[in-house]
Amino acid sequence: MKVAVIFGTRPEAIKMAPVVRALRAAPDFACRVWSTGQHRQMLDQVLDFFDIPLDVDLSIMRSGQSLNDVFAAVIAGVDQTMAEERPDLVLVHGDTTTASAAAVAAFNRGVPVGHVEAGLRSGRLDQPWPEEFNRRIVDMVSRHLFAPTAVARDNLLREGAEADRVLVTGNTVIDALLHTVDRIQGDTILKRSLEREYAFINDKRPLLLVTGHRRESFGTGFENICTALARLAEEPIEIVYPVHLNPNVQTPVRRLLANRPNIHLIDPIDYPRFVYLMTRAAIILTDSGGVQEEAPSLAKPVLVMRDVTERPEAIAAGVARLVGTTASTIVSGVMDALRGPAPTASNPYGDGRAAVRILEDLRRWR
Repeated sequence: MKVAVIFGTRPEAIKMAPVVRALRAAPDFACRVWSTGQHRQMLDQVLDFFDIPLDVDLSIMRSGQSLNDVFAAVIAGVDQTMAEERPDLVLVHGDTTTASAAAVAAFNRGVPVGHVEAGLRSGRLDQPWPEEFNRRIVDMVSRHLFAPTAVARDNLLREGAEADRVLVTGNTVIDALLHTVDRIQGDTILKRSLEREYAFINDKRPLLLVTGHRRESFGTGFENICTALARLAEEPIEIVYPVHLNPNVQTPVRRLLANRPNIHLIDPIDYPRFVYLMTRAAIILTDSGGVQEEAPSLAKPVLVMRDVTERPEAIAAGVARLVGTTASTIVSGVMDALRGPAPTASNPYGDGRAAVRILEDLRRWR
């Protein structure tokens, strides 16, 4: 079976890396990896770490592109490549513009689509935006729906998906996370290098690891987030914040949080460095979907800077909490988490064998 795995952003690459590695190790699959280049530098770091060479690089990004420009470029590039490569199946991941445009291009050519991480729903098209819309499109046109949890499966069945097309696999990000933790722990040179690189973190204080990049928080939301971090910096804690490259994030963060001795604003980091910092963190404050899934495997409390989430399982399990983008709720959420015990619930997002289950299911349909 000739399978085209298509992704364009760093989160997609991380979550699809275990699937690609499993496909390439299986003699009954011919796996071709296509990148749209929706993220460039950050994507290359992931590919290097997981040792995934590209077969096709569409390099669609141009300066000043709108979401519509990206969608149009992806659908045109994928359509042309499908005409040349003729895959039997296309696999896409999640909720990106790459995923939605590639799935539509495959559907229009009659090529079956498999959606890894299918069925997540926030119930609001504006949050996360445009990801909720993208994910629904991909689910609509996919023949194979790989749901990470029973909640995601039930969402799909409620929307009319045929039961035999839906499989609960766990989330592939747990496969990637456990692989990365094992590599760090098993490589003395790598581990010592990371310890030296982040020696500036005061180990005598709890570490708050922060990520933030969501479009719906641009403007007032990020002003509030920065206000909250400035208040938290008055406490005896360490704050490490890898700052997204988007100017809508960089501008308020640098303006409001620079030159504070216990706030460390660092450039975006690669996946193994981020996993290492997660292992050292006392609390993780994020608006990322993937981090909500990863942190419970490390027994780290997660505070989610959103009003709604398409990942309610962590909230229900008590390993994550919604704190929105209001400064006061962020501050109170962090302080409550600092005083409370670490999460003890198991991770609702899987056991690290999602990629194996996906391959077994694809064999069933051959």
